[in-house]
Amino acid sequence: MDSNAALRSHLTDLLTARQAHCTFADAVAHMPTERRGERPDALPYSAWELVEHIRRAQRDILDYCRTPDYEAGDWPHDYWPEAPVPSPLTAWDTSVAQVHEDQEALCDLIADETTDLYDTVPSSDEHTYLREVMLVADHTAYHVGQIVTVRRELGLWPPSGDAQ
Repeated sequence: MDSNAALRSHLTDLLTARQAHCTFADAVAHMPTERRGERPDALPYSAWELVEHIRRAQRDILDYCRTPDYEAGDWPHDYWPEAPVPSPLTAWDTSVAQVHEDQEALCDLIADETTDLYDTVPSSDEHTYLREVMLVADHTAYHVGQIVTVRRELGLWPPSGDAQ
C-alpha cells in the first residue's frame, strides 16, 4: 500500500474503527430512552448533551471543509443543546444518525483521491483537510470518553443489549 492510501485508510479508521478506545456507536448503544437526558451528580452534562455537541461540532467542521464562504456559529449557543434532555425524545435517534451520516461524508472526503489531504480547505488559507479530519477524530474521541463516564456514573456501562 502506498503512503497516500495508507494515510487515507488510517484516517478513516481513526474516525470509525474500534482501536485504542470504543467508538461513538459503542458509546451510545442501548442507552435507555428515559436516561438519555440524566446528568449524574458528579458531572455537568448528560449523554444527550454530549451526543448533540458531537453532532454539531462535527457538522460545523464538515461545513468548514466544504463551504468556501463558511461562517462559524455563535459559541457556545450553536454548539451545545439548550437542555439536558432531548426534545422531542426522537431527537436522540436523529442526532445519532446525523453523526454517522456526517462521519461517512468525512470518510468519503478522505477516500476521494482528488482531494489532496495537505491542501487547505476552501474556507481557510492555513487549515488543511488532514488537520480538520484529525480535529474531528480527536474531538469526538474526547467526548465519547465523556459519554462513557456519564454512563458509568449512571450505572449504565457497559451497555446492556436489553435496553431500548
